[in-house]
Amino acid sequence: MANKFFCLVLHSHIPYVVGHGTWPHGTDWLYEASAESYLPLLRVFSQLSQEGLSPGINISFTPVLIEQLRSLSFKTGFKKYLQMKIDVALKDRQYFEKSGQPDLARLAEFWRVWYENIYQDFIYRWREDILSGFSELQREGHIEIITSAATHAYLPLLGNDNSVRLQMRQGKYVYEKHFGQSPSGFWLPECAYRPDYFWKRPLGESFSFWRPALDELLKEIGFDYFFVDFPLLRGGEIKGVYFERFPALRMLWEKSIKGKQLEEKVDLSPYFPYFSEPSGLAFFARDDRTGMQVWSSSAGYPGDGWYLEFHKKHFPGGLRYWRVTANHLDLGEKAIYQPEKVKERIEDHAQHFVNLLGEILKDVDEGVVASLYDTELFGHWWFEGPEWLYRVIKKLSGKTIRIQKASDCLKNLRPRLSVRLPEGSWGSGNFHWIWLNENTSWIWEKIYWLEDELARVPKKWLWKKRRLWRQLLREKFLLESSDWPFLISTWTARDYAENRASEHYQRARKLLAWINRNDKLSPDEEKMLARWEKEDGLFEEIAVNQNNFI
Repeated sequence: MANKFFCLVLHSHIPYVVGHGTWPHGTDWLYEASAESYLPLLRVFSQLSQEGLSPGINISFTPVLIEQLRSLSFKTGFKKYLQMKIDVALKDRQYFEKSGQPDLARLAEFWRVWYENIYQDFIYRWREDILSGFSELQREGHIEIITSAATHAYLPLLGNDNSVRLQMRQGKYVYEKHFGQSPSGFWLPECAYRPDYFWKRPLGESFSFWRPALDELLKEIGFDYFFVDFPLLRGGEIKGVYFERFPALRMLWEKSIKGKQLEEKVDLSPYFPYFSEPSGLAFFARDDRTGMQVWSSSAGYPGDGWYLEFHKKHFPGGLRYWRVTANHLDLGEKAIYQPEKVKERIEDHAQHFVNLLGEILKDVDEGVVASLYDTELFGHWWFEGPEWLYRVIKKLSGKTIRIQKASDCLKNLRPRLSVRLPEGSWGSGNFHWIWLNENTSWIWEKIYWLEDELARVPKKWLWKKRRLWRQLLREKFLLESSDWPFLISTWTARDYAENRASEHYQRARKLLAWINRNDKLSPDEEKMLARWEKEDGLFEEIAVNQNNFI
């Protein structure tokens, strides 16, 4: 058969929200993603395997998400959440029936049945363990699960290579602990990459020092491949429009790009894997064309008028009863959703996507289309997404283009070229602005301060005060989460993100002071530590190096 492949990669991540609020920002993010994305997709992949078709997809779970999905707190809260949704649907149906709105009453019953099925799946089919279903599919060879940095840290901007290593090692360790094997692939958070060069912190007084490329660290820890955004492969002008607004970014760009371009300009196709210089690690580049078809709410499939409108909800309860109708309409003008009408649109869009894959690879003898998406897009943001994906995989069965796991793609399509990648991400402008700007620089100043202070602590305290160190590293992990600057820059949940970053920094600062003291903790301090261990209790063990844990 022709070596033409579709490599679908779903990236699953929710920041650490357990113990830090519920709604509108907190555990409801985790519950929504689990009910609307993880469980529906698990049902789709299991159904395909039962029908004799291997889904062949790649899916990442960040370590911080794994820890939350396996926690007792999540399992208890998620059951209550699902029951609440069932009760809301019942109340909505009664209200709509009494108010003479039969179409909405039927939709309320649709939601009652839908959430009841999700509840049954979670309790009885997967025994309150969502990850066990994905793990079983991997053991059977149907999917490939990959890992990421411990708390989805924005790795290029961390100021210390040991911080980067710790994020990567913890990602590998948590994966092995929960899935019983070593991971092959690594998802760079935000697809953010940094090459090797004499790096200097973009903020504050510091000196330049040589830093290895991120892929060198990935190889050192034992990974086989990673993913980048297409503009990084092309090595073009990736600085965006933000340098004049925030000069600290210009310094990083000028230092990283100097001498890093290919000596001879080569038009590199995104439809082959490559080796990254200097490590020789394999990587795939994200395809823009298939990405736009699924990501875009205006030009892509999710913007179809018959699909469920995400933004309009019925209160109290928050269930959605309207369809997109047209993107230009105000929410008050949206028409009622009709589930029976969407089947034809899902079928058409699935066929269109399969045709698009064929068009992309029609002029090559071999190649791979790597499509990268947030898992939460399927089901949560685009309600019909899981069913669409089911039909795409079904339609690819027996076709020239095969859906294939990343490791298998590399076995069949060995990289032919080595490429020295420039610095960047898949964020706006393809550089660091979303995560480092005038509104978020204070977070990085605190991260850099904490890195410096940790380096000064005598190593003997690491084992003598193991409990304090473990909690300190937890708070450091959480402070480094890329979610806080992202939520601040996009104004998605700015106050929540600012409070979370400040809280983890203050806790880390206090823990550091306790470690540097010679006396024992007071009773009040013991209570404070116990509370932090409960609220920020992820990672029972932390891999401080390859062979030692605290």
